[in-house]
Amino acid sequence: MPPNDPEAPLRRTLARHRAFATALLVLMAVLTLASYALPPGWTADLLEAAAKAGFVGGIADWFAVTALFRHPLGLPIPHTAIIPAQRERLGRALGSFVANHVFTQEEVARSLVRLDLPAIVQRFLSDPEAARPAALAIAGVLPRLLASIEDGRARRVLARLLPRLVGGAGAGVVVARALHGMVDGGRHQEVFSFLLVQIKLLLAAKEEQLRLAVEERVSEYGGRLVGWAIGASVARRVLSALNQELDKIDPEGSELRLAFDAWVRHEITRIETEPARAAEIGAAVRRVLAHDTVQAWGWDVWARLRLALETDATRPGGRTVALIESLLAGLGDRLAEDGAARARLQVLVESALLRLLPSAREQLAGFIAAVLANWDTATLVERLELRVGRDLQYVRMNGTLVGFLIGGLAYALLRLAFGHASY
Repeated sequence: MPPNDPEAPLRRTLARHRAFATALLVLMAVLTLASYALPPGWTADLLEAAAKAGFVGGIADWFAVTALFRHPLGLPIPHTAIIPAQRERLGRALGSFVANHVFTQEEVARSLVRLDLPAIVQRFLSDPEAARPAALAIAGVLPRLLASIEDGRARRVLARLLPRLVGGAGAGVVVARALHGMVDGGRHQEVFSFLLVQIKLLLAAKEEQLRLAVEERVSEYGGRLVGWAIGASVARRVLSALNQELDKIDPEGSELRLAFDAWVRHEITRIETEPARAAEIGAAVRRVLAHDTVQAWGWDVWARLRLALETDATRPGGRTVALIESLLAGLGDRLAEDGAARARLQVLVESALLRLLPSAREQLAGFIAAVLANWDTATLVERLELRVGRDLQYVRMNGTLVGFLIGGLAYALLRLAFGHASY
C-alpha cells in the first residue's frame, strides 16, 4: 500500500468485512464437519442441515460477488468478470443515466434557486487573494483580445456597429448626463473661456488680413476715395470693437456668460424631456462617428492605447492589473449593496446555464463514458470494488446466515411433518 494512499481507509474497511464474511463461511464448514462428530440424533441432524445450507448459501453469494469483478478462482467461467467485460457499455449507461436522470432541467433549476450565486460571486470578488489571480488571468488574455479587434473584419464590423450603438436613442441621454456633470462642476465655463482665448489668438494672428478685408469692403461700397480716406480707420475701429466685446465677455458673471449658462441648461432640459431633440443629438453623434476622418483619428488613438495596454498588461505590477482588480472589487461592492443587481445576476446565470444544459448533458455523458473506457481494467475494478465492496460483503454474510437459518428451519419443519428429512 502506498505511504500516502488516500483510499487506504476504504482498503482497510473492505479487507475487514471480507475477512468477516470469509470467517462465517469457514465457520459453516467447521460446523458441518463438527455435526458428523456428534452422537447421532435430532440435534446433530439439525446442525448438519443448517450448517450445510449456510455453507452453500455463502459459497453461492461469494461466487456472485466475485463474478462481478473477476473470474472466480481464475477460471474463465461464462458470464463472470462482468464489469471488466462490459466496461464500455457500463460507461455509456452510467453517463447516460447521470446526464438524463441527474442533471435534468427540473433538478438543475431547483438547485440553482437554492444556490445563492450572487453571494458566491460577491465573496470571490471581495477577496483580494482570489481576485488577484483572476485579474492576472484577464490581463494575460487582454493582448489576444485586443489583437482580435485589429483584424480587418472586426474593424469593419465595429465601424458599422459603433455609430449605431453610440448614436442610438440613448445617445441623447448620455450627452445630457455629460453636460450635467460639466455644468454642475462649472467646467462648461472653462470651455467657454478656452474658446474666447482661441478667438482672440485667431484675431491677433489674422489682424492684418482682417484689416485689409475691411478696407476692401469699405472701398467696395464707398468708392476708392472713401476707402483710401477712412478704410484703415474703420478697420482699426472694427477690430478694436471686437476685442473690447471679447474683453467684456471674459470676466466671470458677464451677461454673455450668464446667457451661455442659461442656454446650456435649457438644452439639457430639452434633451431630457423632448424625445425628438434627443433623437437629433443621437443622429448628430452617429454622423460624427461615421465620418472617415473621425474614424481614422479614432483608430490612431486606439492603436496607441492598445500598444500601451499590451505593454502594461504583461507586468504583474502594472496599472492594467491594478485597474482590473479595482473593477472586480467595485463589482463585488455593488453586488453586496445592490439587491437589484444581485437579482439580475441570479436570473442571468440561471438562464445561461439552463440554455447550455441540453448540450452540456450530451458532453457530460460522453465524458463519463470516455473516462471509464480509458481506465485500465485493474483500476476500474479496484475503484468500484473499494466503494461498493463493503456492501457486497454484507451480501455474503447475509447469504451465509440466512442459509444457515433457513436450512435449519426447513429441516425442522420437514422432520415434524414427515418424521424424517435428509439433506
